[in-house]
Amino acid sequence: MLLKDKCVIVTGGSRGIGAGISRAMAQAGADVVINYFSENDAELGQTEGIEAVLADIEASGRRAIAVEGNVADPDTGQKIVDAAVAEFGKVDVLSSNAGICPFHSFLDIPIDVMRRVSAVNYEGSFIVSQAAARQMVKQGHGGAIIATSSISALVGGELQSHYTPTKAAVHSMMQSVSISLGKHNIRCNSIMPGTILTDLTRDVLDGTELAEYSLKRIPLGRFGTPDDIGQVAVFLASDMARYVTGASLLVDGGMYVNLE
Repeated sequence: MLLKDKCVIVTGGSRGIGAGISRAMAQAGADVVINYFSENDAELGQTEGIEAVLADIEASGRRAIAVEGNVADPDTGQKIVDAAVAEFGKVDVLSSNAGICPFHSFLDIPIDVMRRVSAVNYEGSFIVSQAAARQMVKQGHGGAIIATSSISALVGGELQSHYTPTKAAVHSMMQSVSISLGKHNIRCNSIMPGTILTDLTRDVLDGTELAEYSLKRIPLGRFGTPDDIGQVAVFLASDMARYVTGASLLVDGGMYVNLE
């Protein structure tokens, strides 16, 4: 129970990696505030849903609430923090995970799509991190902020030239924020997932030529799961990582060191 009785906020927590982080935090003893954006979930055709994640957490004996909102909205960060304080009295950990990744070739990316990706992935992470940090400073007992970056921040992607810069920005932001918040004992780190098997990637990665090619690049011989990311998030949120800040952890099965 590394996070016993902690209050953890997870943005984008209703599906994929976010759902894995939400469940892992609860299994480690935390109560969880799960942010989700119903419009985005519906657009992506996600099949998991906020209700399923809430039910799993409550079945594990922990408490959870859902807060709907687009993190790109300047008011959403404070809305989530206010809900956490109203329900659990504090904020101990933020997992800033919400993100989108529509695929486009560089020459065909509409400007409004580029701006939307930036607004959600980078600006949204900034907004929520700032709101959570202000609450942690007010409380006076430290905390942890964990942002979901990506291996794509380091290697790029042919159809991701609007996405990869936002993940590099998240990585860089956590490094800078760790300096600003260190004096408050607030640790700030990022996770860089590799190829993770979720409902949204399963069609592309299950039994296809792309899957076969990708697996050859992963020394551990398998794709990651949302729980693989969740367990690392728990570590970074816990006192086991009490001297870790400004770091970016690759969680990719070794893919980065085996790129051809």
